[in-house]
Amino acid sequence: MDYRDWEILKVLYHQKNLTKTARLLFLTQPALTNRLKHMQEELGVKIITRESRGVHFTPQGEYLVHCAEEALAHYQRVKETVKNMSNNESNEVAGTLKLGVSNFFANYELPYILKLFKQQYPHVEFKVVTGWSRDVTQLIHNKDVHISFVRGDYGWRGLSKHQIFEETICIASKDKIDMTDLPRLPRIDYRGDYLLKSVIDHWWAENYAEAPFISIEVDQVDTCKEMVINGLGYGILSSRVVTGIEDLYKINLLDLEGTPILRRTWMYYHKESLEWNVVKAFVHFIENFDWKENG
Repeated sequence: MDYRDWEILKVLYHQKNLTKTARLLFLTQPALTNRLKHMQEELGVKIITRESRGVHFTPQGEYLVHCAEEALAHYQRVKETVKNMSNNESNEVAGTLKLGVSNFFANYELPYILKLFKQQYPHVEFKVVTGWSRDVTQLIHNKDVHISFVRGDYGWRGLSKHQIFEETICIASKDKIDMTDLPRLPRIDYRGDYLLKSVIDHWWAENYAEAPFISIEVDQVDTCKEMVINGLGYGILSSRVVTGIEDLYKINLLDLEGTPILRRTWMYYHKESLEWNVVKAFVHFIENFDWKENG
């Protein structure tokens, strides 16, 4: 079996349809069928069965799909390593940079950053994986990405990090509110990162003896923001989320000493990855980026 066979198995497993798979791989359906037949004969096992609802993989086929994903991922890593070795020799900044990015950073900050970096290094391509900060931290820890951008103070030993910016956490409301009335006012709550939630819950417990009145629950911070803008209740949000919205009443959360509670955004990377020109160039670019001017 070769690279093309592994690719066929992976695509067919996700499509469960021979016609769609052939089209995606730019093969004729008879050519695809013959390739699958050859694989089964070579291995001496039945890989798939054809049913009315599409293709079904046998247990042996399921195992081969798992092997295919590992083989293709390994091949991609080999290609990137060899290409970056070549780049190191020529000092050319090129190749694919894999980034793990928190959802908010991906939506609000990353596109402009990549635009500027691409203008400076046009031969660099990007592969971006987004998610909650906790999951993105795991990606860099496992070396599934070269660099990650994480909101919140997650810590992993052995990783290099650089603080991107810090922001306050604030109560935002369409109308002016009295903080003593907060437990009785409608709150728009959203499913945020668990570290941010723990910070907010700790602040609430220090200041109020009763639970908040959650009137609406949503799963995205942008939805929460829009509901706050439309006067449906108050929200507790990172200040960067509501930057530039002037007609909102905002109060920063303070600790018991009266100091604003801050949320930091970090860039994480492995020090040894700086041996690759593309990673080194991007880390240097971010470290020298003016967040106040471009924020």
